[in-house]
Amino acid sequence: MDDYTRTNLDHWNELVSLHAQSKFYDLQSFKAGNSTLKPIEVEELGDVAGKSLLHLQCHFGLDTLSWARRGAQVTGADFSDQAIALAQSLSQELEIKANFVCSNLYDLPNVLSGEFDIVYTSYGVLCWLSDLGRWGKIIAHFLKPDGVFYIVEFHPFTHVFDNEDNATDLRVVYPYFSREPFR
Repeated sequence: MDDYTRTNLDHWNELVSLHAQSKFYDLQSFKAGNSTLKPIEVEELGDVAGKSLLHLQCHFGLDTLSWARRGAQVTGADFSDQAIALAQSLSQELEIKANFVCSNLYDLPNVLSGEFDIVYTSYGVLCWLSDLGRWGKIIAHFLKPDGVFYIVEFHPFTHVFDNEDNATDLRVVYPYFSREPFR
């Protein structure tokens, strides 16, 4: 594993417990039955009951499990073993049928087989990818010929501003056209 991937994996493994306790993810509301999906996602994908759905870069699976609650046959994939462990635990605890796979995204075709009606990914995934072309090929690998690829993502402009804790004004400090993933 290269240094970039190892560093990011360590970072995401550290974030799992923090995110699970955060107000942003609101795990208690999710456990009480709330969905993490935004209305636009539900509206645009429509009725997913009975459809197979692969969620790339699923983190600890709240969106994945939300799609399962809507009737999809879900598989979530993420490279963080801590995230996948929590996703599997939530699936069991809440009795929501779901499959979770721990794999580096670029190795996923080596550990997961099949094609899916929907390949889904959401919010904050593109900025971490080192090779968008390979990512696209992985999507195509898993998507059924008549399937739907669905991405909902932040606009890249949101990543140009100073995000240091001591920032007091809105300043552009990062390049808009960066070809480098987040580190």
